[in-house]
Amino acid sequence: MATLLSARRAGWRDYLELTKPKVVVLMLITSLAGMFLATRAGVSWSVLLFGNLGIALCAGSAAVVNHVVDRRIDALMARTHKRPLAQGRVEPLPALLFALALALLGMALLLVFTNPLTAWLTLASLLGYAVLYTGFLKRATPQNIVIGGLAGAAPPLLGWVAVSGHVSAEPLLLVLIIFAWTPPHFWALAIHRKEEYAKADIPMLPVTHGERYTKLHILLYSLILLAVSLLPFAIHMSGLLYLACALVLGLRFLQWAWVLYRGSQPHAAIGTFKYSIGYLFALFIALLVDHYLLLNL
Repeated sequence: MATLLSARRAGWRDYLELTKPKVVVLMLITSLAGMFLATRAGVSWSVLLFGNLGIALCAGSAAVVNHVVDRRIDALMARTHKRPLAQGRVEPLPALLFALALALLGMALLLVFTNPLTAWLTLASLLGYAVLYTGFLKRATPQNIVIGGLAGAAPPLLGWVAVSGHVSAEPLLLVLIIFAWTPPHFWALAIHRKEEYAKADIPMLPVTHGERYTKLHILLYSLILLAVSLLPFAIHMSGLLYLACALVLGLRFLQWAWVLYRGSQPHAAIGTFKYSIGYLFALFIALLVDHYLLLNL
């Protein structure tokens, strides 16, 4: 009876929330960048529409699995306690069936409208996040976000391969940028929510090694990110416009990391986290603008 009542309370907004739409939108921006950077001839409408839809559906499927697996700890954390599964508005079995439907539809779209390599790489990314990171790494090691971050860094590679049909150095460099971005982005949030992660018994770096140690690593990864973000210019993948944007954005990120390390502002952790989201969005937009500006010169 409780299951039936919960199912009746569930609406389409609850199922949409399970897919983490804001995260998926940020992933699609990097996927779109991968697509447009892969070609000088333009992207066909079918690949543009159905390729990104397939990637989005698979990303949403992985997010739903994350909600199912983390429903107990979500209920303990202020940031996540209102999620549909944590509050019982959606039951685990319907959620898993929803995730399976999203994954199957996403894979079908990718196989039909892009190419098999894109589909299998997307599936590997889905499994990496939903199974490896959510099911194991998140609870096993404070380096969880570093190792598991590779799955979340895949969208620009997926977009590139959807258009080109092959893997090359350029999309792997885009993956490397997101891979280097993920630890300072997520560890800043982990510092802000340290007590909640400790309560939920999740071994995030600030919980296991302390805030000072985590802040130092955020600073170090921010330096790595700045260096990695300049590589597209170094390999002639982008031009001076991107170089200028990458320097400005990266130095600002480094400034936030330094302020956080020094402890000179009370809310520097959440400020760093919020800036990191805008940073990634702006960096990939700069790549796109620079790419098409070069085409018209």
